[in-house]
Amino acid sequence: MTEPAGPEPAGAEPALLAEVLRGDCVESRHRGHAIVCDARGDIVAVWGDPDARIFPRSSCKMLQALPLLESGAGAGLSTEQLALACASHSGAGMHVTRVAGWLDALGLAERDLRCGSQVPDDAAERHRLRDTGESPCQLHNNCSGKHAGFLTLNRHLKGGPEYVEIDHPVQVAARGAFEEMCGAPILGWGVDGCSAPAFVTTLRGFGTAMARMADPCGLGPARQDAAQRLVAAMAEHPLLVAGEGRACSELMAAMPGGVAVKTGAEAVFAAILPGRGLGVAVKVEDGSTRGSECAIAALLVRLGALDADHPAALRRLGAPSLSRRGATIGAIRPAEGFYEAGRRL
Repeated sequence: MTEPAGPEPAGAEPALLAEVLRGDCVESRHRGHAIVCDARGDIVAVWGDPDARIFPRSSCKMLQALPLLESGAGAGLSTEQLALACASHSGAGMHVTRVAGWLDALGLAERDLRCGSQVPDDAAERHRLRDTGESPCQLHNNCSGKHAGFLTLNRHLKGGPEYVEIDHPVQVAARGAFEEMCGAPILGWGVDGCSAPAFVTTLRGFGTAMARMADPCGLGPARQDAAQRLVAAMAEHPLLVAGEGRACSELMAAMPGGVAVKTGAEAVFAAILPGRGLGVAVKVEDGSTRGSECAIAALLVRLGALDADHPAALRRLGAPSLSRRGATIGAIRPAEGFYEAGRRL
């Protein structure tokens, strides 16, 4: 069962964040909400409704991983394992083998996961499975690293095997960390695609949580250390967080200063900027990933974290649409009222 979130209060209309062109004409528009917050919860900049209710989905895996380190359960984990705990990976060989090794070190196996099997997004691994006649398994699930982290915490807490249940000690700890970082109780919950609980908060709440990951000085020693280790691991291992060609991996690799970014299903995107102590949250209302990738790249440029001329930025800020014959027929771009030609925030 899920807790009802209740009627959403009326707020500001969604802002135009990105446009899709065909030729010189706008064919589609992506509207949504975006916010930049500091660790006090103060709004630095906002487009749309700061009180819009959202499921952060996989963009909040860093929050779900905090109890893993705060409890001491993950004290011996490598930076690669911490990056995987925050990952929505492509199911490539580099992801699958590392998660399998993590489980083996725990004395566990693929069958102990509760995330479900998934056809990998990684083309090479899909082809390997096809050529060998193997079936995808739970290790290929984009959330298998997060679930390996849950199992590591579960062993420490001595909980039962169904660690994805809402009242299980692992999920009670995850919910507590989520609420404390967002600065408010959850507004409801559902079940994510990987079977773990997915919590509802406001855009401002989630932006505040990301800012507290960026500037955790007021959170106490254990949480400060946990937040810093997770953010640093993501920035150190961008390919483990997502994969080849993925926006999270490419954007993190393009930015100095340990900036971490994370996508979530249904067009949510988050960014953590340790150098400035800021957090960013984006939600595109139509659920389009192309819109959220364009919007997060635009904000990273405006915040001075991403060079607008870097190939990783150009692929999101003006990515061309091609015909079947390879001709450029259009593009996606940030809306001018949102991007303001890259004017710094």
